[in-house]
This record gives sequence, C-alpha cells and structure tokens, in this order.
Amino acid sequence: MHPRDDTDYQRLFIAIFLAAVILIGWQFKVEWPRRQALAHLASQVTETRQKEQLKHTQTVAGKDIAETDENPTLTREQRLATSERVTINSDKLHGSIALKGARFDDLTLAKYRKSIDANSPELTLLSPNGDPESYFVQAGWVAGDEKTKVPDQHSDWKADKKQLQSGETVHLDWKNDDGVTYHLAISLDVNYMFSIQQSIDNNSGHDISVIPYAYINRTYEMPKQAAFLHEGPIGVMGGTLTEVAYKELKDKGTKVYEDTSGWFGISDHYWLTALIPETDRAKVTVSHYIKNSQDRFQVDYLTEARTVANGSTDHFSMRLFAGAKELKVLDSYANGNTDAHIPPLPLFDRALDFGSFYFLAKPMCMVVNALFHATGNFGVAILIFIIFVKMAMFPLANKSFKSMAQMRALQPEMQKIRERHVDDQIGLHKATRELYKREKVNPAAGCLPVLMQLIVFLALFRGLNVTIELRHAPFYGWIKDLSAADPSNLFTGFGLFAWEPPSWMHIGLLPIVYCITMIIQTNQQPKPADPVQAKMMTYMPYMMLIFFDKMASGFVLYWAWSNILSILQQRFITQRHTPKNDGSGNKGTLVTASPS
Repeated sequence: MHPRDDTDYQRLFIAIFLAAVILIGWQFKVEWPRRQALAHLASQVTETRQKEQLKHTQTVAGKDIAETDENPTLTREQRLATSERVTINSDKLHGSIALKGARFDDLTLAKYRKSIDANSPELTLLSPNGDPESYFVQAGWVAGDEKTKVPDQHSDWKADKKQLQSGETVHLDWKNDDGVTYHLAISLDVNYMFSIQQSIDNNSGHDISVIPYAYINRTYEMPKQAAFLHEGPIGVMGGTLTEVAYKELKDKGTKVYEDTSGWFGISDHYWLTALIPETDRAKVTVSHYIKNSQDRFQVDYLTEARTVANGSTDHFSMRLFAGAKELKVLDSYANGNTDAHIPPLPLFDRALDFGSFYFLAKPMCMVVNALFHATGNFGVAILIFIIFVKMAMFPLANKSFKSMAQMRALQPEMQKIRERHVDDQIGLHKATRELYKREKVNPAAGCLPVLMQLIVFLALFRGLNVTIELRHAPFYGWIKDLSAADPSNLFTGFGLFAWEPPSWMHIGLLPIVYCITMIIQTNQQPKPADPVQAKMMTYMPYMMLIFFDKMASGFVLYWAWSNILSILQQRFITQRHTPKNDGSGNKGTLVTASPS
C-alpha cells in the first residue's frame, strides 16, 4: 500500500476520535444541564395537567378511582376478600367479578405461567384497586340528571349464581330507592371475550336520563427504556388504528376522541384488555394521572345520554376482551366469531404489533405457528421454516453467490489493477469496469438477494417478537426459553466453574455459534478494496456477537441456522465457479456454468 494511505487513515481516525470527545464533552457540560432544567419545568407543567386530569377522572367514568384505599398494606388476597364475588372458571380464564361495584378486578390466564417453571403461579392480568399492580375494568351508568341515582363503586350487586363458566351467563341486579332496577347480564365465550348487556327497568314514576360508560384503569411503572413494540393505550378510532405511548400520554396529557366507533383498550407485549361498545357515537378519553406516587393510566368511553321513560326498559350492549394476544383468536374476532355471535371487529388482529412488515410478518408467523403445532417444538418449527425460505429464495441466492464467487476469483486481477493505478482513481475505475465487462461479472448482482433476505429476517424478527407461542417455548439442551437470551456463559466454562460473574461478563454458546458462522461467511466473500471496509468486515462478527448475546435465543437460532445453510450453499456454488488451471500454473477464464 502507498505510504500516504496509512497517514490519511490515521488522520481520519484521529479526527473521528476528537469529534467524539467534543460531542461527549458537549453532552455533559452543556446539553445535560439544559435537559435537567427543561425536565424540572416539564414536571411543573405535568403536575398542573395531572390535577386537571384527576378532576376529569373523578367526575366522569373513572370517578371512583379517587377513593381512599382502606389499607395500603393489604395483600391481593385480602383486597379480593373485601367483596362477595362471582367466580370465573373456564379453560382459559380464572378469577372473579367483585359484586361491590360489579368490577372485573381479578383475572388470571390459565394457560400461561409467570415463569418457565410449570408449577409457577398463573399469570395475573387484572388486580383490585389499591394493589401495587392494580388493573381493573368497570361498566355502568353516569347520571344524566341530578335526580337519577345510579350504582357506583360502593354498590352491592346481587348475583343469580356463584360461578361463571364458558357459554354461561350470570345476571347481576341492583335497585335504587326510587324503583329503578339496573341489570348486568355477563357471559363468557370459550376464549377471552365477555359480553355484557346493560339494561334498566324504570318504575320510578318519572323519566330518567343515564349515560352508559366503561373504563379500564391500571397502575403502571414507566420502563426505563422505550419498548421495542407498542405497549399502552390502543384502539380503532373511527376506522383508524391508533396507538398512544405511555410516555407520550404522560408528557402531553389527555387525548379525547369524539364520535368514535370500534374498540379501544390497553396493550402489553403479549396481553390485551379492550372495550368494545355497540355504538358509533362514543366519546373515548385516554388519560394519565398520579395517585399514591404511582402512574395511573385510564381508557374510558361515554355514550350519548339515553332517556328511559317511566315504565319502560332500556338496553345497551358492550364487550370486554381480557386475555392473551393469540393470533388465531384475534383473527377469529377480526373476521367475526359466528359461534359467539360476535360481529367482525375491524383491525382487531393488529393488536399484535407487526409494524410496517404486517403484510409479510403475519403470514410468516402463521406458517411458523402451524409448523409448531405439527412438530411440538417451536425451535424445530423455526429451523424447518428457514429451510422453506431458503428453498423459495434459492434462485436469487444462487445469483448472489455466483456473483461473489466470480468477484473472489477476480481478486488477483483486481490487485494488479490497483497497483497500476495507485494515484489514478479515474483510470482505476475504468480498468475495473473493463475487467468486469470482459469477464461478464456484475458486482451489483448480489445486492438484491441480500436485500430480500434482510427484509425476510426483519419481518420474521418482528413476527417472532410478538407471537405468544415463542414465550417460554423450550428448544433442546440448555435452551429452556426461546424468548429469553441464551443462559449459558463462556466465562463460567458453560457451567464447569461454580462462580457468578458480573452481568456484563456474559457470552452464550448459541451467539458464539452464530459468530463462528459469520466469520466463515466473511472469509468466503471477496475482501473490499477499501482497507477501512475490510477492517470493518473483520470486526463485524465480534460486534454482532455482543449484540446477539442479549437477543432472544429464538432469533439467534434462526440467524445461526440461516448462516449455516448459506455457507453450504455458497461453498457449493463457489466450487462450481472456480477458475480452471490451464496447466502452466496460471488460472484461466472463469467457469460460468449455469446453476441447476
């Protein structure tokens, strides 16, 4: 290499280093103090907003959230015992409905555990108010006039049975002193959907005015880092899927959507709680406030006021989804569940956050899930699916590998051209183009296949990130949970040494396998002419090793297996396109046999 080149690159690296020092220094000395001052100002504004939002919460659907907790030291079980209850018992849901307030505040998911231990408790979705992780739902009426008395959070309802099972209905009744009786008919399907019919028998001697409402309220500790997927309020507002981030709601305040039809609720990574009123004239409010030093978030709706004439009955229906975001189940509701007489819920399957790759990620997840149910092992399903992907992309991959093999075979000629045109970039490019034209090599031929494979990877990555089947799914050996990082560690000799290294000293076996496959792939490819790019290619596998070590095992398994198949395919094609030896010790023209 020409001596001046090394000097230029040294200067480049020094310039980059100095620029980094200046940027970091600016952040600590200038930017950080400025942000602290802005944060203090924002907190004052937020405090004012929260007081206004709490007034809304107290006066509309969530008026009871401001109630004083009887005893903050009560356990979850003790809180549940403060009210008589109707037990919920189905194949997918366990829990109870509080008769005080007719509130859904006790729900666990029968098919899902808190950890990979089969004996761990069922995953808790809903919990009573006052609990550190309170999360509950209530439906009822707001009085449309001053003389109408409606049930509230303290009202004791009467139930016609002690237990609610799939396909059954429980009837709750509450009567005020004026002769008005309120009814709730609650039924449950075989999945996670409750149907709630609200009705009123008015025998008060005069007309009354009421406004049906429902709300979801939860305590939520804001995460330190932004989630990769959407978590927080979500819904279809007037035919449009709308997502509101927790942080956005906390920073910018209450959001109100007028005359809304659809569904709306709160989404977690794998779980969803959603309200579905049977009206196209609902006012939806999404709000945040602080209570007992905890962030509280609420999604509520109010319908139009309804006048119930004396001697008549009024009916209003709504549904509540509270459960796991299983793709097959969400699809059944999105398309209309005829068995449960549920009309189509537009975009309900989009509660699974497939992002921009929805059109590709969803069908890929459906195929992987089908393979999982056929094989009984999600890791095996991923391996088989990758084979299918490789077969589908075989022609494109062949074209890419053929181009790389030809480029690799031309490296000696390329080196000679670079030596002849050290200080002549125009001559270098011209001679390179002539070489490619003479040997019929297209250096850009490998770009499209690589881009296509990257799109497939990103789509599958997104899909596997949201599919609940991956959660706690075991593979073989030491991989007990494909949704978690590889638990093995190089620094413990993969279990041979009995010591606990710091959390940052962790490199799993599966990421090491991935790194090795990436090194092999890098060595199979022609080295870039640019020395900086060549160094980057050399260091890239080790950089990716650190990155992939924190990734879910399922993704690392996918990428390592994909690399292995690519290595085998590339080696086969490279051998078919190796230049022939002309017998004099020099290599002749390239073999360009068409791949079969």
